[in-house]
Amino acid sequence: MVGLVLLMRYSRTIHIPDQPLYLASTAVFVMEVMKLIICLLVIAVQANGALLRELHIHVIQSPLEIVKLTVPSLLYTIQNNLLYLALTNLDAATYQVCYQLKILTTALFSALLLQRKFSGQKWASLIILTVGVAVVQISGSGDQHTHSDSESEANAEEQQNRIIGLVAVLCAACTSGFSGVYFEKILKGSRTSLWVRNVQMGLPSILIAYMTVYAKDAAAVQAQGFLGGYTTLVWTVVTVQAVGGLIVATVVKYADNVLKVFATSFSIVVSCIISAFLFDFHPTWMFLCGASLVVTATVMYSSPDASDRAALRKTRKKTTTSSLLPTSATSPLQQSPSKSRN
Repeated sequence: MVGLVLLMRYSRTIHIPDQPLYLASTAVFVMEVMKLIICLLVIAVQANGALLRELHIHVIQSPLEIVKLTVPSLLYTIQNNLLYLALTNLDAATYQVCYQLKILTTALFSALLLQRKFSGQKWASLIILTVGVAVVQISGSGDQHTHSDSESEANAEEQQNRIIGLVAVLCAACTSGFSGVYFEKILKGSRTSLWVRNVQMGLPSILIAYMTVYAKDAAAVQAQGFLGGYTTLVWTVVTVQAVGGLIVATVVKYADNVLKVFATSFSIVVSCIISAFLFDFHPTWMFLCGASLVVTATVMYSSPDASDRAALRKTRKKTTTSSLLPTSATSPLQQSPSKSRN
């Protein structure tokens, strides 16, 4: 999703004369509506047009499921608003690196809520991850949208904006970790499809996002309109965020750890390179060291430790042994000639 991050950063920093900056809260609402429509279309195709029957079973007759999913819906809505706030005040590369703290928060909430045990290698990788993000935060790297040559007052305001961005991305990492673990906990053993779950989450998400618009930006909506400041670029960002989120959720479900780690590391590197060309991003040596620590920690955390490798070898041994066993005596190929003639 590196392209989405860069698009979001560009859309929040580009200045168009006589055009107000679009409201992040309305973008989150529109994105949730788009996701719901896409999921409904997929369900309609999968159910051979019996969309109303599926909605009646999984929505009307399952109010408790929707109530349980209200918690992650609320957290994901807050998270999306925080990400817009973070990318308004942080360059894309710093955002990408700091947002990897969601690995740490997910691990901590997994240990607390799911009683999951982690090896020494994984805890070491989490410590390295935290150190790497801390180094990036104090590196002071930024792009031309966050750095200016104005007086000290402008520099103080810039620093304050950077702090806001860092706090926003850290809070987003916390909500991401908790909501992901909570979602896993309540859906463990469930056979409901991913698309139906997205509809069940989408309904309260739309309501919460709509309430957020008027709780946060009522005056701005009245002044510039609900879709004020929406350009082709903004519509592209919202569409990519809606479609991309569903694609990532589907791909991650079937992707292995190597692919996930490669994608994460690749996104950090590509964000740095593209930001250097598009946004005049100037990474310091501290930033590069911190980013390298984050990439290393990500690889360490996702690579199998000794116990995982032992379990994998045991599984492979069982599979190999079972494949070498003789076939059942009742197999037609092993019947005696007299029985086969009869």
